[in-house]
Order: sequence, then structure tokens, then C-alpha cells
Amino acid sequence: MSANPPTNRRWWTLAVLALTQLVVVLDATIVTIALPQAQQELGLSDLERQWVITAYVLVFGALLLLGGRIADYWGRKRAFMVGMIGFGLASAFGGLAQNGTELIVARGLQGLFAALLAPAALALLTVTFASGRDRNTAFAVFGIIGGTGAAVGLLLGGVLTEFTSWRWCLLVNVIFVILGMIGGAFFLTESKAEGDNRYDVWGTITVALGLGSLVYGFSLAEEGWGSINTIGFLALGVGLLALFVLIESRVAQPLLPLRVILHRVRGGAFLIQAIVGSVLIGATLYLTFHFQIVLGMTPLVAGLANVAMTVVILVAVPILTKQLPAIGPRLLMIVGPLLAAAGLVYLSFITPGGNYFVEVLPGLVLLGIGLAGLFVPLQNLALTGVAPHDAGAASATVNAATQIGGSIGLSVFTAIYAQAAEESAASGISQFAAFTDGYSAVFIASAITMIAASLLAVFLIRGKKSELLPQGDQAAPHLG
Repeated sequence: MSANPPTNRRWWTLAVLALTQLVVVLDATIVTIALPQAQQELGLSDLERQWVITAYVLVFGALLLLGGRIADYWGRKRAFMVGMIGFGLASAFGGLAQNGTELIVARGLQGLFAALLAPAALALLTVTFASGRDRNTAFAVFGIIGGTGAAVGLLLGGVLTEFTSWRWCLLVNVIFVILGMIGGAFFLTESKAEGDNRYDVWGTITVALGLGSLVYGFSLAEEGWGSINTIGFLALGVGLLALFVLIESRVAQPLLPLRVILHRVRGGAFLIQAIVGSVLIGATLYLTFHFQIVLGMTPLVAGLANVAMTVVILVAVPILTKQLPAIGPRLLMIVGPLLAAAGLVYLSFITPGGNYFVEVLPGLVLLGIGLAGLFVPLQNLALTGVAPHDAGAASATVNAATQIGGSIGLSVFTAIYAQAAEESAASGISQFAAFTDGYSAVFIASAITMIAASLLAVFLIRGKKSELLPQGDQAAPHLG
């Protein structure tokens, strides 16, 4: 069964699904600005504070593939509605948490239901907008939400923390969930994969444990890359993921059909998506720390300081979307990361007493333009030509790439920051100067990853424009 609603209904469907994407993405960052207040009120240790963020993105990323298959087999609208309800309940639990353990568990439960909700939403978008110009517009809107959601989370978190309480950074999700459930009930059309559908139990276990071990291993890197725990968990994660690939190549109903990721274009898009996730979740966190800790901004002002990048993305995406049929996605995928890298390099020159408008704003503008160039074609490339039977799995892979990339990026950037700040502090400079050196190191590392994304696009995003960007009313050709 395939969703094929009338044109007007399709745009209402897009509005509901875009709201879902916003909730899922902003929840990775909305608590960032609130963490100092939550840590003080609940008596969190520094390790518990880190896991308030990590618990969400780790569970989310590790279970997305299973969530995608559940959406395919059980019904995408049904999975969407159940995910919404569970996400709202988990958010309410977190907002009422009385200690660190309850808050971390609540964040993990949010990630669990987001892993069901997000791929269902993206799969519904894929089957609702099968091809043509409307598909490009729909994915551009979805890309804007995905790209700006992190910044919106920082801004909203600042507003709620300053004028209410950190608890409302979680409780506000209940409002979004109610709106999403009402819209979903009226405008979403059920669809599911046809045929004999079986769950890949062993694939689910190996990929969840593998990704979890990998991310946890990277989170331990701050102790030292050579520590036995870091090496052990990283090695275990790699081994389990290798076993997962072996299982997927042999089972009849794989959790992730290898045809989804082994095609050069789609595989390249997934890798680039992971890099973008690492920058959005990892690098923006340290920019926020610079605003509050070094520059002394209040939570609200720190949130507003991030808006520049969001505004640039919102302005640039519609312009680039109109130009996409003429210039094609490949050029944007190559140039976009380079512009983003230039913005990150500019940010690396921040100083403890620097002016925001001189040292930060130009870098955010460049970063926003570069990210907009990626958001316009990226998700479309990752899903173009995927068979309807695999829509949920492919959608889950897109989201998993972002979350796992963000988890790994946050862990790696934390280790880089800690080492750079420690070395600077040992030289006798002031504490704020040492912090700033650590943030600068993170921005340089982020710039290097974006350059790597551009190189991946050069070698992997290839093909005729009709294959990379299907037009008209014909179904998108299968690339794999």
C-alpha cells in the first residue's frame, strides 16, 4: 500500500512531518544551554551531565534501523503515532525528574521513541512525494528543518531556561507532540511494505550493540586514546558492526539491505550526512560554551547568538532549491562543505576578549551558506531510487548517520578540546584563554571533517543529473 494523497493534503502532510523532524532534531541540543542549571539543581556530576546528551543521541542512533523496519512492516502512520505518544511521555518524565538517573533514563527513552518516530516520518515523506519538483521542495523543507533544528534548540533552550526553568526544555515537547498527533490523525495516510516481512533479530542485536560500543568507546577517548577501555570498546564496536554486515549479506529479510548503502551515491550521501551531524551537534556545543563561559552571555543571548547561522540557512535554501535543477546536486555537495570549512576556520581565530560581530558572526554566515548548500540535495540523494519496500530502512539510515555522526563527533571533539585546553593551561595562560584554545582546536578539527566531506562528494556523488535528481512525474530510477 502506498500513500498518494491529493496535492493540498500532501502539503499538510509535509507540515506535520516537518514538525516531527523539528522536535527530533532540536531535542539533541535544546538541553545544552539548560545543562548548567539542571546540573546545579539535581546535583549532577560532570559525567552525568555529559550523558544527558549522549543517552539521547546514542539510543536514538543505535535503534533507528530497527525503528525503520518496524515502520515498514507494522505501518508508517501507526509507528508515527505510537512514537509520538511515547516521546511525549518520556519528555514529561524527564521534565519531572528528581535526580540525575531519572533524567538520563528519560533522555534514553526519548531516544528510543525518536528511533521509531523519525524513520516513520521520513518514510511517509518519501512515499508521499515520490518524484518531481514537489519532491525537491519537500526534501528542501525537511532539510531546512534538519539543519536549523539544532540552532532552534539552542535558542529555545535559552529562552525557556532564562524565563522559566530548565525543565521546560523537556516539557515543551508535550505541546509539540499534541499538535503532531492531531495533524497525524487528520492528514497522514497509512502505508507499509508489502510481502513477507520478518524481523532480523540478530542483525538488530549486533548493530545496536556495535554502534553503542563504538560511541561509548569514543566517549572514553578523553581518558586517552591508548587506554584499555577506549581501545577495547572501539574494537568491540568495529567487530560487532563487521558481524552485522556479514549477517545482513546472508539473511532473507535483512534489517538494512546492503543494496541501500552499497551504491556509490547513496553511500556517499550517508557518509556526508554523518560528517554534517558531527559538526552540527559537536561543534555548535563548543561555540555555545564559548558564548556563555568565556564571553559571559546569558542563556537567552547565547541562544540568539546562534540565530545568525539559522537565518542564513533559511534565506539560502530557497534560492539554492530553485537553482538545483540547473546546477545539479554534485556542485552543491562539493562546494558547500568547503564554504562550511572556511567558516569553521574563521571561528578558530576567536579570542577570550573578542567581539562577537568581528570574530564570530562572519564565520557563522559562511558556515550557514555552506550547510545550506548541503541540506538542499543531501537527503534527496540519500533516498532517491530506494524501493518502497526499503523506504523505512533507508530513512532510518539517513537519521542514524546524523545521530551516530553527532555522537562520535561530540566524543572526539571533547577529547580534542580537553587535550588542547590542558596543554594551554599548562603553559601558564589564563583559564579563559585555555578554554578558547580548546574551542579553536575543535573548530579546526570540524573544518577538516568538512573538507573530507567535499572530497567524498568529488569521488562518490557521480552520475547523470536525471539519476541524481529525477524530474517530472516519473518514478525515480533505482540507483542500486
